[in-house]
Amino acid sequence: MAGTGFLGIIVVGILAFIGSSHAQLQINFYAKSCPKAEKIVLDYVKEHIPNAPSLAAAFVRMHFHDCFVRGCDASLLLNSTSSEKNAIPNRTLRGFDFIDRVKSLLEAECPGIVSCADILTLIARDSVVTIGGPFWKVPTGRRDGVISNVTEANNNIPGPFSNFTTLLGLFNNQGLDTTDLVLLSGAHTIGIAHCPTFSSRLYNSTGPGGVDPTLDSEYAANLKANKCKTPNDNTTKVEMDPGSFNTFDLSYYTLLTKRRGLFQSDAALTTNSTSLVLINQLLSSPQNFFYTEFAKSMEKMGQINVKTGSEGEIRKQCAFVNS
Repeated sequence: MAGTGFLGIIVVGILAFIGSSHAQLQINFYAKSCPKAEKIVLDYVKEHIPNAPSLAAAFVRMHFHDCFVRGCDASLLLNSTSSEKNAIPNRTLRGFDFIDRVKSLLEAECPGIVSCADILTLIARDSVVTIGGPFWKVPTGRRDGVISNVTEANNNIPGPFSNFTTLLGLFNNQGLDTTDLVLLSGAHTIGIAHCPTFSSRLYNSTGPGGVDPTLDSEYAANLKANKCKTPNDNTTKVEMDPGSFNTFDLSYYTLLTKRRGLFQSDAALTTNSTSLVLINQLLSSPQNFFYTEFAKSMEKMGQINVKTGSEGEIRKQCAFVNS
C-alpha cells in the first residue's frame, strides 16, 4: 500500500521525539481557564483570512521560524534591536498586527491566560484550514519565552540558499528528520517569495547567462523577463507555486521534479535519494495522504522545546516581555 514506509518513519520519529515536557501540552488546555479561547482565534481567522489568503503562508512561515529558535515560545514576536525579528530570514515576515489584535481579544476575555506562543500556533493552523488546507491537532499550554536573539535566528533558521546537507542538519538539530523536511517544505505550495531570495539563480550562477543549470531554462527565462527583471530587484513578489499558490496541493512537488523549485533549498530536495523517494511517493498518492502526513510533521514541529508549567511567562502584549 502506498505510503506505509513513509508513515512508519513519521510515527517512529514522533515517538522518539516527544519528551516529558511536551506531555504537559494538552488538547483544550484552556477549557476551564478560558473556554472560549480557541473559538475566539478561529472566528477572527475565519473573518479575515478569506480577504487576505496569502497570510496563511505568512503565519506558517512565522510559526516555523519561531519554533527553530529556542522552541515554539513566541520569542520571534518580541520587539528589540537585537531580537529575532531583525534576523535576515525574518525581515520579510508579516502579520504581526493580526496576532496583536487576536491577543487583545483574548486579553479582554481572559487577562493573562492565553500565551502568544499558543496564539501563533493556533493562527497558523486555522489559517491553513480556512484556505482549504489540512487540519492538524494543536495541543496547547505553551508559555512565552523572555529571550530573543538575532544571532540565534540567523544561525538556526534554514535559508533559501541552503544545500541539502545544511537543511537536514538544521532540521536534525530540532529533532526533525528528512521526512519532516520534505513535508514541511510542502507549505511552499502557498508561498510567496521576494526576488533576492532566488535571483542569484537567475543572474549569478554558472550556466549560460548566469542561470543556475539546475533550474529549468524556460522557467528561468520567464522569471527574468516578467518578474525579477534586474539582479537588484528587492520588491517584486513571486508565487512559489505559480497558478495555484492559494491552493494547498501537491503541485509544489510536481514543480520540483520539473526543476522548477524557486529556491536553491527547494531544488536541494531532489538531490538526495531518500528525499526524492518521498517526493515521488507523495506524487503517486492521493492528496489526502499528503494532508495527513503534513499534519503529523506540523504537530511534531509545534512541540519543539516548548515551555510549559512555570517556565517562561504569559505575555500581556506579544511584542514585549512583562515588566
